[in-house]
Amino acid sequence: MIIDWTRVRIFVRPGTTDMRKQINGLSIIAAEVMKKNPLEGHMFLFCNKGRRRLKALYWDRNGFCLWMKRLERDRFPWPGTSEEAREITGKEFEMLLSGIDFFHAHRELKYFSVT
Repeated sequence: MIIDWTRVRIFVRPGTTDMRKQINGLSIIAAEVMKKNPLEGHMFLFCNKGRRRLKALYWDRNGFCLWMKRLERDRFPWPGTSEEAREITGKEFEMLLSGIDFFHAHRELKYFSVT
């Protein structure tokens, strides 16, 4: 399976998700809670309460793929509220898997005048 990262949109579901859910349950969350169509090829990321398990759901042409990563140490940086939920880039996905917390990075300030 090869993913074209230039075409895939990645969506993070904030808060906790029951990791007992498999493809059917997670695709329902993507459709009904996140209001996205899981059959369009987007990737959906879910994390457990302890932030040690991450699941990625992805439609690959003729079926769903479900990936899971379990950390033996440390925790995933993860947004806690729906206000923090957003689409992330492929680079941010790599950072997430590496443990870099870009969710709480400094925001860019924009000023229009110095006086």
